[in-house]
Amino acid sequence: MGAVTVLTPIVILAWPAFSAVVTAAAATLGYQVAAATTAHRAAAKEERERPTRVELEIDQSELVTDQLARDQSLTVERDGVQVTFSRDARGRAALCVTGVGRTEEALRVLGQELSQRVVQRHVYQRLMDEIRARQFVVVEEEVDEHHAIRLKVRHWDG
Repeated sequence: MGAVTVLTPIVILAWPAFSAVVTAAAATLGYQVAAATTAHRAAAKEERERPTRVELEIDQSELVTDQLARDQSLTVERDGVQVTFSRDARGRAALCVTGVGRTEEALRVLGQELSQRVVQRHVYQRLMDEIRARQFVVVEEEVDEHHAIRLKVRHWDG
């Protein structure tokens, strides 16, 4: 008697979940998903102007990178700044921020802001899934000026 385990569908299902989290978090900060043609334009432009490039580690990456397949990447852009989330063949997650005419510190701040928002969005989605699974109801949700989210939930026994 034998058994076959197929892991590929997990990766296929996980990538859309991760890209949805990144896209949602990026949208709250005004970023848009970069089209594939943008990479070609950026490569041609890079030959003319060298952009500043900053590589960052994703804080609490274990929360989100389990959904990012190896050798996958997702790029979002805003105001000439491109942020690429990627995971290499060894499973190491990275965040690369590039922009022409920007300082390394400015790019680092933008990258950290976006990565923190991605982690927050991921945790929020997992929390909401758990709330629904346990049949709680969100009765109040607030987002303060620092983007902290406060939820008030209730559970009624029927």
